[in-house]
Amino acid sequence: MRKIVLALAVVSLSAGAALAQQPPGGRLGTGLPVPRYVSLKTDRVNLREGPSKDHRTAWVFQRAGLPVEIIAEYETWRRIRDSEGTEGWVLHSLLSGRRTALAMPWAKGNQPPINLFDRADEKSSVVAHLQPGVITNVRGCDGRWCRVMITMEGARDVDGYIQQEKLWGVYPNETVE
Repeated sequence: MRKIVLALAVVSLSAGAALAQQPPGGRLGTGLPVPRYVSLKTDRVNLREGPSKDHRTAWVFQRAGLPVEIIAEYETWRRIRDSEGTEGWVLHSLLSGRRTALAMPWAKGNQPPINLFDRADEKSSVVAHLQPGVITNVRGCDGRWCRVMITMEGARDVDGYIQQEKLWGVYPNETVE
């Protein structure tokens, strides 16, 4: 009898954990894969504690194009995470499907600049040196290298290749077309 009670308790805990992972009310969003990367559409995006305007604003992003990861959906709201691990809810209309990535935002201190190459080859010419945290526009990735473009204020855009592992905003081995 004790084994049956224990088994029922385990089943109840498993069911409770599964329900806890679903959005409130069980209402899903788009049906697109979760998690996935997107970017912020505007220079001012309120990050809320819950999926409605009634919830308190916990943070305000002020950087259009910043890559974020959607980790949950609820109706028109998306739970996102930034490169530093900050999480909260934003309205879907403040997000863009445009893929961007940050160049090594985890780099600290006297990290040397990150090389941007003219081809997907470390032996090719370096076209630019990027500082950690620079936003890049992702043009495509083959699972090892990504072709990116950096928009330079007051200068021409720079196009080149960077190792995929040096970007936050694309998954390891992900192919982006």
